[in-house]
Amino acid sequence: MTHDGAGPDLIGRRRLLAAAGALGTVGAAGCSGEGGDADDETSSIGQIGSGREGRGAPGGTPIAEMPALSGELTVYSGRSEFLVGELVEYIRGQYDDFSLEVRYADSTDLVNQIINEGEGSLADVFYSVNAGALGTLADAGRTNALSADVTGMVRSEFRTEDWVGTSGRARTVPYDTAEYDGNDVPSDIMAFPAEFDGDLGWAPSYGSCQAFVTTMRILEGEAATREWLEGVVASGINGYSGEFAACQAIADDEIDAAFTNHYYIQQVLDGDSDATIGTAFTEGDAGAVFNVAGAAVVDTAADPTLAGNFVRHLLSAEAQDYFARSTFEYPLIPDVEPIGDLPTIDELEVPEIDLTRLSDLEPTIDLMRDVGIEI
Repeated sequence: MTHDGAGPDLIGRRRLLAAAGALGTVGAAGCSGEGGDADDETSSIGQIGSGREGRGAPGGTPIAEMPALSGELTVYSGRSEFLVGELVEYIRGQYDDFSLEVRYADSTDLVNQIINEGEGSLADVFYSVNAGALGTLADAGRTNALSADVTGMVRSEFRTEDWVGTSGRARTVPYDTAEYDGNDVPSDIMAFPAEFDGDLGWAPSYGSCQAFVTTMRILEGEAATREWLEGVVASGINGYSGEFAACQAIADDEIDAAFTNHYYIQQVLDGDSDATIGTAFTEGDAGAVFNVAGAAVVDTAADPTLAGNFVRHLLSAEAQDYFARSTFEYPLIPDVEPIGDLPTIDELEVPEIDLTRLSDLEPTIDLMRDVGIEI
C-alpha cells in the first residue's frame, strides 16, 4: 500500500466526500443517545425550506400543495426529538386546526408498546429510525395500508404498502486522507482487516452497526461472519460509544478507518472543513447496505386519512430538504439532492436485501458477544 497523503480521488462512486462548507457553520455534532435503535443526535441548522446560502430552494412537492392537516394526531416517534423535533414543529405550525402530540422513545420499544396496547393504543402514526422496526409492526398486523399517493413518491425498494421510507443512510468506510489514498481502502468489506494495514474503529453497541453485521449474516452466512468478526477483534479494532465518535477519532489521528453510516463524516467535516477524513464505499456487500427511516399508519388511527397525510408531509420538499441539510441523510424524493459530494442512490452499489430482515438482531448480538465483543 502507498501512504502518500495525496488528494484521494476515488475511482467512480468511491469518491471523497467534500466538506459541507457552503452550508454555513453548524458546529461539531454530538453523539449521545446511541445504542439500540436510537437516533444519533446532531445539530439542527433550521431555516426549513428557506433555501440557505449555497443551496437553492428544494425540489419535490411543497407542503402548500399537499392536503391540509386538520384534527388531532398522535405520533409515536423512534426518531429523537433533538433530531426531528424542529421539523415536527414546523409541520404543526402550518395549520391552525391541527393538534399534534409526539411521544419519543426507542423504535423497538415503541413497536412493543403498540403491540402490547392492542386496540387501545393511542398511536396514529409510527415514525421509525429503521425499516426493521417498521417491518416488525407490519408483520404483527398493526398497520393500515398507505395510499398510492404516498407510497408512489418513493422508489419501490424503500417502501411497501404498509410503510414508506422518509430518509436514507449508506454504510461507508471513513478513512484518514492524510495517511491513505482512497484506492488503499478495500472495496470488499470481507477483505478487512487482512487487506488494510491501519487501525480500525467501530461502535458495536450502535443499532446501525448491528444491522450491518446482521446484513453480513444474511448475505455471507454465520460461519463467514464469525470469521470476519474474529479477524477484526484480533486486529485490535477500537470500540467507540457512537459512530460520530469513531469518525472524529479518524480526524484526530487516533485510528485510520472505521465502519459507519455516511452522514457522520459530513458532521465531522461540517465542524472542521479541513479535517483529514474521506469516505469510501464498498460494493454490493454488507458494508454497502442502505437503510431507511420511515413511517407507517397504525391500525388504531382514529383518522387514517389524516395519519396518511401526515406521513405524506414527511416526504414534502421542505421535509426532505431538512433531512439533507440537518441530518446529512439521503433524501428519498428524487428532486431533492443530498448534501456534499455524495454519489446518488443509483450510483451506490448496494446489496439486494429485504430491509425488514435487519430487525433480526438477537442472533447477531449473540454472535458478537460469543467472539468477545462488548455490547
